[in-house]
Amino acid sequence: MTKKVHVKTGDTVMVISGKDRGKKGKVLAVSPKEGKVIVEKINVVSKHVKPRKMGDPSGIIKTEGAMYASKVQIVCPRCGKPTRIGHKIYEDGSKERICKKCNETL
Repeated sequence: MTKKVHVKTGDTVMVISGKDRGKKGKVLAVSPKEGKVIVEKINVVSKHVKPRKMGDPSGIIKTEGAMYASKVQIVCPRCGKPTRIGHKIYEDGSKERICKKCNETL
C-alpha cells in the first residue's frame, strides 16, 4: 500500500526543518512508498562515483539527496507563503488543490 504525499513533481516547496530550513526549490521526484521527495538544490550530498562505462564521470559528485515529505511545505503561487493544502470538490466530481491561507487554486 502506498502512502499519500501532499506534493507533486514540479511543485515549488519550502523546507521547514533541517539544515536547509527556509530555502525554496522545485520538486524533482516523489517517492510515495518511502514518503520522500527530492528537491532541486536542497540537501546536496557528496557521492563517490566510479565510472560505469567509457566517458562516464567519476570522483566525488554533488547531487540532491532525498528528504522526508513532512519536512517540506508547498508554496502558494499567489500569496507566496508556505501553506497547507486543502481540497475543493466540485459538483461534477472533479477535485482541486487549494491554498489554506488565500483559497487560491494551486
